[in-house]
Amino acid sequence: MGSLSDCTEQSEQLPVLAIPQPEMRHRPVQRSPGRPYVTILLSTYNGAAYLEHQLDSFLQQQDVVWRLAWRDDGSTDATCAVMAEFARRAGRERCVKSESSGEHIGAAASFAKLLKENQTAAFIAFADQDDHWLPEKLHRSLRLLENAGNAPALYCARQILTDENFNHPTPSMKFKGRPGFPASLTQNIATGNTIVMNQAAARLVCTIPLPEESTHDWWSYLVVSACGGTVIYDKVPATLYRQHAQNMIGSQVRTASRAMAALQRGPRVYMTMMRRHIERLHEYRDLLHPLAVLDLQSIRNGITGGLTGRISALRCRSFTRATALETLLFRLWFLTY
Repeated sequence: MGSLSDCTEQSEQLPVLAIPQPEMRHRPVQRSPGRPYVTILLSTYNGAAYLEHQLDSFLQQQDVVWRLAWRDDGSTDATCAVMAEFARRAGRERCVKSESSGEHIGAAASFAKLLKENQTAAFIAFADQDDHWLPEKLHRSLRLLENAGNAPALYCARQILTDENFNHPTPSMKFKGRPGFPASLTQNIATGNTIVMNQAAARLVCTIPLPEESTHDWWSYLVVSACGGTVIYDKVPATLYRQHAQNMIGSQVRTASRAMAALQRGPRVYMTMMRRHIERLHEYRDLLHPLAVLDLQSIRNGITGGLTGRISALRCRSFTRATALETLLFRLWFLTY
C-alpha cells in the first residue's frame, strides 16, 4: 500500500553502545544551525529514576538540531525537577513543557496531545522516558525520511533489548516481511521509541482520532500505512530498550516467547483492539488509499459477519503477522472470536 521501504544492512553486528557516563551529564548543548531539525516528543510519568540516561542520549545525537517538547502526566516523584534541570542546561527554548501537563491521562493520550500541539514541526520523534538513543538515531532516520519528499512517511527500527542497567544487550526480533496495510492491523512493528515521522504523516495521525485504549505508536503506523504513506523499517537498531518492571509494554525476542505471551493474554484484548482500529479507520475511509479501503471493507465484513466472510477476509493480501506461528494463532482467533 503506497510506497514501502525496508532498509537492510549486510552486517548483523551490534552498534557500539554509547551509555552516558557521569562526567558527560553536564556537557553543554552544541547548537548547530543549518542541520536537519526535529521536534522530540516526550511524555513523562514518575520517571525520575530513568530519565537522565534518555536525556543525555539526546545531547549525543549527531548532525541534527532538535527541540524537546514534553508533557508530564501527573508525576509524584522528582520527574519535573529532573526535567527543569535539563531545561536549564539545554536552554529553555529547546526544552518546552506542555501547558497541558499535570492531568494523568495515560501515555497514549499524553503523546496524542503532544503530537497535536506540535504537528507543524518538520519532523517529529517519539521518545520514551526510560530508554537510550544511539548517537546516529535521528541523523539516520531523517536522512531516510527526506527521500520521501512531502508525502507522508514514518520511520521505525529495531532496538537493542537490555536489562534495567543496560546489561545483556540482545537485538530485538528482525521483522522480515513488508511493512504496510493490512498487515498493520494484525500487529505493530513500529515501536514508539524508534518512530520518527515527517509533517505530512503527523498531520494525518492527528486527523484520525486515537481509538480507546490503543497505543500512539501502533496507531501512527496504522494511519500512515492505511493512507498510502511510506513506512520505513530499519533493520539497524536505533535505541537501547530497557526491560524492567515499570515498562508499559515489554518486548519478546523469540518467536516462541511472543506466541506464548499472546496465548497467555488470550484473544479478547487483541480482537477488541482490532475491531476498534477497523471501525475508526472505517469512519475516516475517505482519507485512506483506495486499495486500503477495499481491504478494510472485506476485513470489516468478515469480522462482523459469519465464518464464510472471515475466511474470505483472510485471503486479503498481506493480512498476516510476522511469522508463520504468529499468523496461525492470529487466524485461529480471527475465525473463532
